[in-house]
Amino acid sequence: MAPARRGFTLIELMVALAIASLMLGAAVIAYPKMHQGMEYRSAIRGVLAAMNTARAEAARTGQPALFYVDPQTRVYGVGARELGRFPDSVGVRFIVAGQEIDQRERGHIRFQPDGGATGGSVDLLRGQGGGVRIRVDWLFGSVSQETIPG
Repeated sequence: MAPARRGFTLIELMVALAIASLMLGAAVIAYPKMHQGMEYRSAIRGVLAAMNTARAEAARTGQPALFYVDPQTRVYGVGARELGRFPDSVGVRFIVAGQEIDQRERGHIRFQPDGGATGGSVDLLRGQGGGVRIRVDWLFGSVSQETIPG
C-alpha cells in the first residue's frame, strides 16, 4: 500500500488562483458603486441627525433652532455649526418657505421650542435616479423619510 500524499496539485492551485482573480476583479469593478451607496446612506443619516439635533436643541433651550442647507457650498448644519457636507455623487433639493431663505441663499427649517416647525423637505437623489425625501412636518416638527421613485 502506497503512502497517502499530502498537498495540492498544480491544477488545483491554478483553479484556486483563477477563482481568486475573478473575485478580485469583480470587487474592483463594483467598488465605485459601493462607495457611492455608502456616501448616499451617510448623507441621509447625517441630515436626519442634524434635523433631530435642531429639534432637540429648540426644546432644550426654549429658543428656535435653525437647520440649514447651503446649496452653493453643499453643506448643512444647525445654527452656526456646520455638521456635514453633501458628497458630489448625491443630488440635493431643498424646499422651504420663501421667508426661510436668507441673503446667502441658504434655506432654513426653523424648529420651535413648542414642537412646531416652519416645515420643508430635503431631497437626496442618487446618480442613477430615485432617492429619499426627508420631510419636516410644520405642525408637530416631526421628521420623516419617504422614498422618491426613480
